[in-house]
Amino acid sequence: MVAKRKCTFCDNEIEPGTGMMYVKKSGSIFYFCSSKCRKNHLHLGREPRKTRWSKRYGR
Repeated sequence: MVAKRKCTFCDNEIEPGTGMMYVKKSGSIFYFCSSKCRKNHLHLGREPRKTRWSKRYGR
């Protein structure tokens, strides 16, 4: 059985076989459900607590 993963940015569950995994040179691993989450986290540098559509908003 394959374990479901959670998106690093928005905290949504990622179905097996979908999403993307990003590994930094330091060895830290990020899982993203969509390119929207990937771009907001890596390229734009936004925090999920300040993004209204994420599940982590307001925590």
